[in-house]
Amino acid sequence: MNLGQWAKDLAMGVRFAFAGGREGWVRALLTAVGVGLGVALLLLTTAIPNALAVRHDREAARTDITYGDTTLKKGDDTLVVADAGTSFRDQDVRGRALEPEGPRAPLPPGVRELPAVGEMVVSPALKRLLESDDGKLLRERLPDRIVGTIGEEGLIGSTELAFYRGGEGLAPKVDDGPVTRIDRFGDPNPTSSERMDPILLLLILVVFVVLLTPVAVFIAAAVRFGGERRDRRLAALRLVGSDGRMTRRVAAGEAMAGAALGLVFGTVFFLVGRQIAGSVEAFGYSVFPSYLNPSPLLALLVAVAVPAAAVLVTQFALRGVVIEPLGVVRTAKPSRRRLWWRLLMPLAGLAMLYTMVGQGRDGGEFNQYLVIGGVMLLLVGVTALLPWIVEAVVARLGSGGVAWQLAVRRLQLSSGTAARMVNGIAVAVAGAIALQMLFSGVAGDYTESTGQDVSRVQMQVHVPQGVPLDSVKEKLAGTKGVDRVFGYSEGYVGDRAHEADHFTQVTVGDCASLREVASLPSCREGDAFVATGGEYDEDGAQLAKPGRTVYFDPSSEYEKTTPVAWTVPQNLKEAPSVKDPTGFKRGGLLLTPSALSERAAQAVAGEVYLRLDESVPDVREYVRNTAARIDPFADPMVWTSTERSDQFTAIRTGLFIGATCVLVLIGASLLVSQLEQLRERKKLLSSLVAFGTRRSTLSLSVLWQTAIPIGLGLLLASVGGMALGAVLLRMTDTPVQVDWASVLSMTGVGAAVVLAVTLLSLPPLLRLMRPDGLRTE
Repeated sequence: MNLGQWAKDLAMGVRFAFAGGREGWVRALLTAVGVGLGVALLLLTTAIPNALAVRHDREAARTDITYGDTTLKKGDDTLVVADAGTSFRDQDVRGRALEPEGPRAPLPPGVRELPAVGEMVVSPALKRLLESDDGKLLRERLPDRIVGTIGEEGLIGSTELAFYRGGEGLAPKVDDGPVTRIDRFGDPNPTSSERMDPILLLLILVVFVVLLTPVAVFIAAAVRFGGERRDRRLAALRLVGSDGRMTRRVAAGEAMAGAALGLVFGTVFFLVGRQIAGSVEAFGYSVFPSYLNPSPLLALLVAVAVPAAAVLVTQFALRGVVIEPLGVVRTAKPSRRRLWWRLLMPLAGLAMLYTMVGQGRDGGEFNQYLVIGGVMLLLVGVTALLPWIVEAVVARLGSGGVAWQLAVRRLQLSSGTAARMVNGIAVAVAGAIALQMLFSGVAGDYTESTGQDVSRVQMQVHVPQGVPLDSVKEKLAGTKGVDRVFGYSEGYVGDRAHEADHFTQVTVGDCASLREVASLPSCREGDAFVATGGEYDEDGAQLAKPGRTVYFDPSSEYEKTTPVAWTVPQNLKEAPSVKDPTGFKRGGLLLTPSALSERAAQAVAGEVYLRLDESVPDVREYVRNTAARIDPFADPMVWTSTERSDQFTAIRTGLFIGATCVLVLIGASLLVSQLEQLRERKKLLSSLVAFGTRRSTLSLSVLWQTAIPIGLGLLLASVGGMALGAVLLRMTDTPVQVDWASVLSMTGVGAAVVLAVTLLSLPPLLRLMRPDGLRTE
């Protein structure tokens, strides 16, 4: 066979797809929509690495406060930067106060002109928030006049809240906390990326495989839309003289045409979705449309792989079909599906993963090829097993109502079609269950207890240097929603003014505050105590001796400070230490304010702790506003009982975003597939209605036709997902424990998606169940 004949046959298939009348282009359109949805998600996936790289580069380009040692002196090209960030309703607001020291002071990325005192430049999202009623409380904290917006190159996301405000009097505070002097923006000491934790890398690999495998399954199912009508057209070709090989090449051309149109649709869907992504925030993350540029090489791979896969799937689908001049031999009883080769894929996947069982993070990085191959084979094994299970079960289903019998008979005749419809949802649920088990199993390794007792304290405010502690407590106590306030001034003393060998903690507060950290026998102003039983306080008893001279802020060879001498009071009492709200038993000296000299009082720093009335809406915002009036750079700390690794949280967030996209794809693809199935059966439904079958019976039969394979698919997905999850946990050297809540929730989500698709398909079904559907031309 020469290439010219091949080209003619393929071209004929393309003409059948687009010039075969209404049936031809409807099938091509359905195929293109199904393939297009998958292609759009594949293009989105190929754009993720670029989006992450751009976010990282823009974050690095605006780096200013590095908390590193600096010897930069004031000049006409220097800028003093202070951290003025805050939080608003669990959202971070990145803020900087800028004080130029010369006409050539650097500009932050995305800012055309430095704001003056009383002015600020804000991100578009922050501007919208401040101008809305929802941002009223934040506006009280940021009263400066808005004189401009930050450009895209200065932000890491379209919904990021950020601002630059004019500052003054910042120079004396340089290198004191979050205030620094710079002559350019950007990380002055870029370092190479750290080696990622092997288990986190494993999570990333599994997430990508689990999210992309359902996409591939849906694309494979989409190119088989309208298979029965296509085969009848091919039979007509045989009748006019074509041979079997020619008909298969024509089918390949038709599949390629649908896939090519799907690439066009997918590109359009991707471009539309990319624009929508610029105005959406998911789990705290947002991007600009320009971030989502697929890698040219990966986009080319998608453009080549999708049509190639369409041809391969089509040829595979025709392997069991005998296309003869007088019809398609597929209506006879098909041969039973074989089980042995369907078990080979999941078993091979298990074997690949088993080689890494028990490795954990101490065994080095997991072999990424074995991980990807093993997980993919296990998930694809679900798609191979499901048709056999559906066929075996429906063959044994017996009598029932009319709707049940119609559904069961239809499934017995075309169990493969029913299985293809639910393959994608089964793979997605199986992967989600496995991932949830893995995340739940290793979460404890990336979650630490802070020790903070959130039942006693919900927020903490730092007292600025030179501001009286009592003044801060009084203002915070008068804040709406604050139930109780207590606080301390804290510091350390040493046995010598220079190069001290022994240290102990000093806690200064009123009697009510001191009772939060120790069991006081009695207390009045002027008393002094030594805490007993404190943790990590080996030198407290030695230094806390009446009449002994100790030194606040003793200097060291690395840091020259001005030590303050202070004499331990004579009337020192003992007080057993108790756990403070941070979960720590503190030792050292406990003093009431008048027990400390005025000079020594300047050597301690204050912290105020708040108990809130959580029933008051936005109570934390009221506290932040009060703190901002005390110190414009204050950012009160919200207490939490646990804290989780940022990398682990980012991966889990990525999973939720990806899973959301896949669920949308699942729903859309299932709906397209359901509509295609109904279109195929239009005349049959019309015939049944014409003979008096009630529409409610037909509707219920369609529901049963969906429910039976879905139920079997979800059951198989649960088993497969738990098996994969157990293997992944064993690979990370984590005890295997089934997270039944995750299993049930993921199964329920899958069932809910199918139920929603079924309900959406009812209106078209009712329109198809009309006697005039028997008309033909």
